[in-house]
Amino acid sequence: MRSELPQELLSAIARHWGFRELRPLQTDAMRAALAGRDSLVVLPTGGGKSLCYQAPALVRGGLTVVVSPLIALMKDQVDGLARNGIAAVRLDSSLTTDQWNTAIAAIRSGETRLAFVSPERLVNTATHQLLLAAGANAIAIDEAHCISHWGHDFRPEYRMLARLREFFPGAAVHAFTATATEQVRTDIAAQLNLYDPEILVGNFDRPNLTYRVLPQTDVISQIRDVLDRHRNEAGIVYCLRRADVDATTDALRRANYKAVPYHAGMSTEDRKRSHDAFSDESADIVVATIAFGMGIDRSNVRFVIHACVPQSIEHYQQETGRAGRDGLPSECVLMFSLADVMALKRIKEKSATEANVPPEQLQATKQQLEIMARYASGAVCRHRALVNHFGQNYDKPNCGACDICLGDTEDVPEATLLAQKILSCVARVKEGFGANHVIDVLRGASTEAIRSRGHDSLSTYGLLRTMEKPELRDYVFQLVGQGALSQSEGQYPVLQLTPTSWAIMKGQQTVKLIQRATPSTARPEKGTLPADSDPELFEVLRQLRRQNAIRLSVPPYQIFTDATLAEFARVRPTTPDRMRLVSGVGDVKLRDFGDAFLKTIANFARERGLATDLNPSREARSSSPPSAKISAAKQMSFALFRDGAAIEDVLHRTKLTRATLADHLAEFILRDKPESIFHWVPEAVCERVAAAAEQLGTGRLKPIFLALNEEVDYESIRIVIAFLESRKAL
Repeated sequence: MRSELPQELLSAIARHWGFRELRPLQTDAMRAALAGRDSLVVLPTGGGKSLCYQAPALVRGGLTVVVSPLIALMKDQVDGLARNGIAAVRLDSSLTTDQWNTAIAAIRSGETRLAFVSPERLVNTATHQLLLAAGANAIAIDEAHCISHWGHDFRPEYRMLARLREFFPGAAVHAFTATATEQVRTDIAAQLNLYDPEILVGNFDRPNLTYRVLPQTDVISQIRDVLDRHRNEAGIVYCLRRADVDATTDALRRANYKAVPYHAGMSTEDRKRSHDAFSDESADIVVATIAFGMGIDRSNVRFVIHACVPQSIEHYQQETGRAGRDGLPSECVLMFSLADVMALKRIKEKSATEANVPPEQLQATKQQLEIMARYASGAVCRHRALVNHFGQNYDKPNCGACDICLGDTEDVPEATLLAQKILSCVARVKEGFGANHVIDVLRGASTEAIRSRGHDSLSTYGLLRTMEKPELRDYVFQLVGQGALSQSEGQYPVLQLTPTSWAIMKGQQTVKLIQRATPSTARPEKGTLPADSDPELFEVLRQLRRQNAIRLSVPPYQIFTDATLAEFARVRPTTPDRMRLVSGVGDVKLRDFGDAFLKTIANFARERGLATDLNPSREARSSSPPSAKISAAKQMSFALFRDGAAIEDVLHRTKLTRATLADHLAEFILRDKPESIFHWVPEAVCERVAAAAEQLGTGRLKPIFLALNEEVDYESIRIVIAFLESRKAL
C-alpha cells in the first residue's frame, strides 16, 4: 500500500477490511476524499470502488451520504459493512417504522458516518435536510453513469441529482462508475456540477477474464458446454426476452442444473426468491434478462454467458464484469447472432416510440448496438478491442485469455477470395435480398424464391455449394460486423454493399475471417484456482463458509471471498497471526470465524501430511499496517526540492503527475520545514491562501478554493496549507 495516506486510514483499512495493499487509483481517490475535493472515479467492476468512499468516511469526520439506485444494492453494502464491524444505515421504503427511527437516531447521534439513500428520496423528500443537519460533508454517487443520456443505463431520477449543490453547498461530491467513455465522463461532471474534479480512470482490462465469442447455433447445447466446464460454480446466463429466460431455465432444470429465473415479468416474491437463492449459493445459475445484476454483489461468479447480444460495449463490460470480482480466473462467453441485433433494434425503436424518446438518443442507442456487433464479429484480441473502445492502449501482443489469442479460432484460408464471392452474390441479386436468400444462392439451393427470380442462372449460384449453412451465415455476419457489408433497417432487412465491399471486390483491400479451431489445435482451459491452491481444501472451506452463512442468514461472500479461501488453501495457516497475513481477513472476521477455519485447515493438513503456514503470495500482506517508508520516486522528488528545483523541472525529471508531485511537495514541506515556498508558489498566491485559511481553517481545501473564486488550483492550496502547518510545529 502506498504511504501517501494517513496512518490512521491505513490502520482502519487493515483492521476492518483486512487489506494491506490498495488497488490502482484507490489511493488517489481516497486522497481526494480526505481533501474534500470533488472527484470522478472510473474503476472497472471488481476494482474496489466502494472502499474509496467507505474507508475515508471512518476517519474524515462528518457524514458521508452514498447515493445508490437499488434497495438490494444498499442492503448488500450496509450488511457487508456490518460484517466488517462498521456502522452504516440505509434509508429506504423497505424499513419498518422502528428500523427507520433507529437509523435516524444513529445518523443524528453521529454513531454512523455512512448513510445510504436512493436519488429519489434524497431529492424529493426532506431527507436531505436531516442529513445536512447531521453534518453531511461528502456525497458519493454510485453507478454515476445513470445520470448521462450517453451512458448505457440512463435513469431519469438520477438527473435530479443536479440539485445536490443546492442541498449540500459545502459538501464534496464524488461520482463512481465502472464503465464510462470520455463522452460519458464529461457529461457526468457537467450534470453534477463538479468543481475542478480529480478525474481518475482505471485500467479497463480484466486480465482474469477469458472472453469467447461463438456463432449462435444450438443455444442450450452451447450453454451446457460452458456449465459443464464450471461444475458447482456460480454463473449468470443472459437472455434477450422473458420467454427465453423461462424456456432456458426449464431446459437447464430438466438437465439437473440448479438454475433459477429472473426477469421483470415475475412477481416481486418470485424475483426475491431467485435473488436470495443465487446470493446464498443454494442455486448456482441465474438465467436472466439483461436488466438483472445491478443488485447482486456475489464476488465468486465464475462465468457469464450471453445467449443474446448485449445492448452496447458498456453493457457488455459491466455484465461480464460480474464474473471474477475476487480476481480469480473466470470465463465470459457470447453467443452471437446478427438476428438478435436486428431484434434488439426493433425492441429499442418500439420502446423509444412509446416513451417519446428524442431521435438523437435512439440513434445513439442503435449506434452502440452496431459497435457491439463489430466487436463480436471482429478477428482481433478481445481484451485489446474492449480496452481500445474506452480510449486506452493495450500493449500485449497476446492476452492469453480470449478465443483469438488462445487459438480457439484460426484464420480462414483465402478469406479475401471467400469474401469476394459473398459480396459478388449480393451485387448479382441487386442488393435486394436478405442473408438467407443470398446464402441459399451461394449454396445452390433449389427453392421457389430462387427459381422464380432466375437466380439459379447467376454466376454466383452454387459457388459455395460445399459449405454448411451455419458456417456461411457466420462469415456473412462477420463481413457485416467489419463494415464490409451492411444490413438495412426494418422488419425484412436486406444485405447491401458498402465502399469497403467494392474495394474488396476490386482487390484493393483484404479482409480477415475466422473459424472455430479444431479441438487438437485449441489450447486447454485455465483452472479457476491459483497455482498451488489445494482444490479439495478449497471445497471443504467453501462448505464451512456456507454453513456459517446459513447460521447467520448472510450471503457466503460476506464471510470470506473465494479469493481469500483460495489463499487459505494455498498457505494453510494454523494460527491467528498467520491467518491475518491473508488479504481479506480483518479483526472482526478473525474474531468471528478464525477458530473454525483454522481448526478445519489444521485437521485437513494433518490427515494428508501437508505443510502448513506457508508464506503469503505477496510480501505486501504483512500482519501490521504498512509503514511510512518513502518510495524511490518520492526520495528523488525530495532531493530535487532540497536543491531548490522548480516544480516544472521536477515534473520533467520524475515523470510524475502534477497531483502526485504536489502531494510529494506537501509532505516534503511538513518533513523538512523549509523557510520559504515562494519559488514553488508565488508570494501573492501564498498570501491569498493564507488569508482564506485563517478565516476558514485548514481542515478542508474546497471552502478555500471557493473563497478564492476558483482562481487558485488545489495543488497550490495544498502546498500552502502544508507550509502553514509546518510553521505550527516550529
